[in-house]
Amino acid sequence: MIAGRRTQLLIDSGASLTLINLHFFLQLPKYYRKKARLPPSNLCLQLADRSQLYVKYALSLPITISNSAHMHRVYVVPKLWRSCIIGNDLIHKHNLQIDGGRQYAYFKTKNIHTQVQQERKEKVNNDDEYILLANERIKISQFHAFNIEVKPNKPFSVIEEKNEEDEYEVTSIKETPCVANGIIAPNQYITLQVANLTKRMIIIHPNQPLATMTRLNQSQINMMQHGKISSTSNQTKLTAENEPNLINTDLDEHQKKEIRKLIHTFPDVFNEQAGRTKKLQHRINLVPDAQANNSPPFRYAPARKQIIEENLKDMLDQGIISPSASPWASPVILAPKKDGTLRFCVDYRKLNSVTIRDAYPIPRIDDTLDSLQEAKFVSTLDLRSGYWQVEMDKNSREKTAFVTHKGLFEFNVMPFGLTNAPATFQRLMDIVLAGLKWQCCLVYIDDVVIFSPTFEQHIVDLEKVFQALQSANLTLKASKCQFCRREMRYLGHIITQNGIKPDPDLIKSVTNFPQPKKIKDVQSFLGLTGYYRRFIKDYSKIAEPLQQQLRNSQKGNHHLNWSRGCTDAFEILKKRLTNAPMMNTPNFEQPFILELDACEYGVGAVLTQEYEEKKYVIAYASRTLSTAERNYGATEREALAIVWATKHFRPYLEGNKIYVRSDCKALEWMRTAKDVTGRLARWAMKLSAYQIEEIKYRPGKLNANADSLSRNPLPDDIVNQHEVSTIETAVNLWQNTNILKDIKEEQQADPKLKQIINFLETKPTTDSNDKRNPHILVNGLLYKIKNSNMHYNQRIIGEKHLLVIPKAMQNKLLEWAHDHPTAGHGGQQKTLFRLITRVYWESMRKDVFNYISAC
Repeated sequence: MIAGRRTQLLIDSGASLTLINLHFFLQLPKYYRKKARLPPSNLCLQLADRSQLYVKYALSLPITISNSAHMHRVYVVPKLWRSCIIGNDLIHKHNLQIDGGRQYAYFKTKNIHTQVQQERKEKVNNDDEYILLANERIKISQFHAFNIEVKPNKPFSVIEEKNEEDEYEVTSIKETPCVANGIIAPNQYITLQVANLTKRMIIIHPNQPLATMTRLNQSQINMMQHGKISSTSNQTKLTAENEPNLINTDLDEHQKKEIRKLIHTFPDVFNEQAGRTKKLQHRINLVPDAQANNSPPFRYAPARKQIIEENLKDMLDQGIISPSASPWASPVILAPKKDGTLRFCVDYRKLNSVTIRDAYPIPRIDDTLDSLQEAKFVSTLDLRSGYWQVEMDKNSREKTAFVTHKGLFEFNVMPFGLTNAPATFQRLMDIVLAGLKWQCCLVYIDDVVIFSPTFEQHIVDLEKVFQALQSANLTLKASKCQFCRREMRYLGHIITQNGIKPDPDLIKSVTNFPQPKKIKDVQSFLGLTGYYRRFIKDYSKIAEPLQQQLRNSQKGNHHLNWSRGCTDAFEILKKRLTNAPMMNTPNFEQPFILELDACEYGVGAVLTQEYEEKKYVIAYASRTLSTAERNYGATEREALAIVWATKHFRPYLEGNKIYVRSDCKALEWMRTAKDVTGRLARWAMKLSAYQIEEIKYRPGKLNANADSLSRNPLPDDIVNQHEVSTIETAVNLWQNTNILKDIKEEQQADPKLKQIINFLETKPTTDSNDKRNPHILVNGLLYKIKNSNMHYNQRIIGEKHLLVIPKAMQNKLLEWAHDHPTAGHGGQQKTLFRLITRVYWESMRKDVFNYISAC
């Protein structure tokens, strides 16, 4: 008898452990079923015919043979052909004697047959099982983990016989707080790693039960050290499908051998069947008063019906689905794969519309990529049908029901297409990899990446992850895993030792995108390119004509008014993405440089770093201005740029030194002024939270060489009279002092200007406030005196004299103000502002507009 139920046993001296059938286990009293735990190593059995069985649970049960009973640890296995198989572990531990001639078996102790004991008197609690209790009160913040000292609930059973090599299996009692499962060899003090994977702080109280601890016998220890149980062989042979793919790696033969050796020690992680974790179950919570949706099956051609029938058979055989009598019924659709075959899917849109959303956070892709800054060796893991390794909550299974021409079925595991499935799987992986995530591995739903600085450390990190997956009964598909790559695809990007770039295969969908014919096409194109906008400088500025089409559609104009500007933006974005630069991961030990720009319809920023005599581009960012923001003055737009950019790049900039480069000197005034009010005051307060070391003119280091005009200051008396500061420019109008000589010569050659110069030379003491003669000579150069009647904001740009540009030099100035690399082909207003605050000629406004219109 087993736990009071009479059954036939098979005694097999070739079996390592004692097993019972899953069907028989489910018939046991609830008292015993509640004691079942996941096996310590997610055991995989290999039998004489090389077939495999997978262990579901482990628990201690009373086993009675020939009127003698003993408590013993057994392992529950599905599809076992006997109710129970007695293995060598029970035979040796309890001295089971087998008399083949008489076909009789009995337990023998000191040559005296032990008489049967009443099962109700049998101690159900194993002497080698303990409950681990917290020693003290501890607070654990959200998404944090601590090593906590614990104590057993009772003294060790036979302390004088306790072997120093004894090992114990530790199993978490609850999901919260989550205790890392594993094997320990306890001494006087026992320490557990406890994680809080919730959004709120939790408090652990003294004597709070955290985990169970069970002593393992020697056969179990040996079995776990080898990673398997075998009745005929000491090794498990992996199938070709589960052999690691090491073809495109940069590893030498010794390193490849180390990878294969590591994978072969985890055959229960790399097997042909999807695992089934008990860490959590997926629940579907409905909004109040939600009604069951019942859809009829779609009609399909005979060939497609056969595909549906094949999928149903496979899922029924694997226990993925079961026949259903649910009031819910979602239709089946066959979606095409990339290779042309059809994928079996269920249309859960109606169910999702009445499902309460799970707000569990999915990691940001940019945060995930940024964590790979020191990765020299990277591996990605592919879970075998990852969603199917999560069981559905029994009360939620009926909601997953789907209808076919063969009847109604429901899922026993979490299907694809449920709105909260990604959140559930992310929560599962956060629980399983608690303590490893962000340290040596990253998880984005079912995409797992392990990264390490050296090969030796990578082997250690891989083993830790495999052990965590093993304890959670999760399985991988080795042929789809990528090991120890120096360059690999991950989340639509190519990760290399030198940086990150877009995946060329995905870029093809952009480069082959046809010219949009309707608003929906524009939305699709911007969605594709927007995913890689961090690689495209001034993305929002380039895409502005396309964005304008979307804004028009929101106002009721759904007609696509395609223009030359739209064509240019469409082609430029495709070209920029095809030739996208390599982005570097951030080095948080170095300061960040934030380069800003603003124009009349958008703001942009470039996040860079400079160290080791190199410049590293981290990311580009840009956005268009709202209707209200387009009414801002030039200074307010530049101020908006820095406020927006610091917020956008906050994960990088917060707590780090920042150097800002901008073409607006008023930003420095806004940061340090004490009397700012209104919008600028609010922005200045926001900037005070960042460690901004300096704001200086672009283009950075080139700006250290002040403009040539600053080397030709006005005489001191004139400066005092007119409060004139040195003349500077953000676009570096003068590459060298020769340009001033050219301007001086052309001023002398211009008849109109020559007349003014001659007049000033004959009357050097002319009052500069004389409006009839608003000019002045400085070092032989003609300047126009700026006065309060001129049409620009004196408070922002300050009082400066403007260098008069002769007709022959005006085109040269237009080129520098608009076409120079640091000018960035700004718009009419921006180009005009760059000139009008520094130089002067009569038709400047008209000439700027004509020049840019022809650009």
